[in-house]
Amino acid sequence: MAYAATAEGFPSVTAAPGVLALQRALVWLVGASGAIVFIEPSPYELVTLAATVIFVATGLRLRLVFMPLLLLLVLLNVGYSIGAIPFIDESPVANWIATSWYMAVTVMFFAMVIAEDTEARLDMLRRGLIVGGMIAAISGIAGYLNLVPGGYDLLTLYDRARGTFKDPNVLGAFLILPALFALQSVVTDRFAKSFRSTVALGVMALAILLAFSRAAWGGLVLTSAFMLALMVLTSTSHSQRSRIVVMSVVAVIIVVALLGVLLSFDSIREMFNQRASFDQSYDEGRFGRFGRHVLGAQMALDLPFGIGPLQFHNYFPEDTHNSYLNAFMSGGWISGVCYPALAFITVILGFRHVFVRVPWQRAYLAIFSAFLGTVGESFVIDTDHWRHFFMMLGAMWGMFAAAQPYKAIATRDEFDAV
Repeated sequence: MAYAATAEGFPSVTAAPGVLALQRALVWLVGASGAIVFIEPSPYELVTLAATVIFVATGLRLRLVFMPLLLLLVLLNVGYSIGAIPFIDESPVANWIATSWYMAVTVMFFAMVIAEDTEARLDMLRRGLIVGGMIAAISGIAGYLNLVPGGYDLLTLYDRARGTFKDPNVLGAFLILPALFALQSVVTDRFAKSFRSTVALGVMALAILLAFSRAAWGGLVLTSAFMLALMVLTSTSHSQRSRIVVMSVVAVIIVVALLGVLLSFDSIREMFNQRASFDQSYDEGRFGRFGRHVLGAQMALDLPFGIGPLQFHNYFPEDTHNSYLNAFMSGGWISGVCYPALAFITVILGFRHVFVRVPWQRAYLAIFSAFLGTVGESFVIDTDHWRHFFMMLGAMWGMFAAAQPYKAIATRDEFDAV
């Protein structure tokens, strides 16, 4: 693939139309396949691997701007690998390390892919994620309602919808980004498209409810509010801002009404009340979720190489349920420093790019909102092998790189105005 610079400094794609079409189709397929990860290797991993090979063969550039990202990912996994040395003959640990390195590869893949032909590829990724979200959501709902023979055992876990994922919590977390994309369409697009998106949003929101994941419930509400606020702040017209506000209020009213209807069913209401409680037994006490965080942090200070991947449950009743603590425990101080650095540097850069006027700003706001929600969720759950988290991480850095010419022009215009 060849790129030419325009007079304004923006890269212009000059590849053959067939190559462009193939690349964009692969981005769509990767997004859609992200919903099917209940088997290993999952379709997502196979599709991503195939897409990486094809993109490398047809043109993929490693930019200088990605060097900090690459360095942090390598150091993170070096720490994990050192911590795993005493246990590397154990199959689960070896698989965990291999998966961690593979996730790092996917981050770089998405960063390099999204950095070029950005608007078109983000649109294909958005479309693919919505399709994948609908597949996962419908599977979860069908399983919970026992609409498919044998589906309840396959598509639910602990009386909670899990769909095409191994865990209900991951189903709920994955659905947040495609739900945000659908919400954007609901509040900004014309009636026909807005109506279709409303249906899609309703299906995904119902699946998130039936996953009975407190983190996903809170994540959907908070990321939606945050994204809509950013959309209002970055909107270029008063009428568009008014539409976003009005449609948001209407959406809240409809959601509250539907939630009331759903909670009228005894089985849903009982599970909802149970899951909505903040006095869960596994959260409380010295060895509860938050007690383990404190004790684990104290251990981390004395263990420069950690205790190794998947070893935390040998010291405490359950896993860490905190990705930042897990980085310290699994990979020692190297990984313990690099993992939060990776997350929070991306968040800081994310805020700095919110008001950059780029053609893909709407997609940027949705991905950044979902990414920020996952960074926060990582304090209470293990997200360090969530495929969609690393997809968003790579996409964020790709958008940072693609936005540099726009930032440069904005800075030049401000200088000229002065």
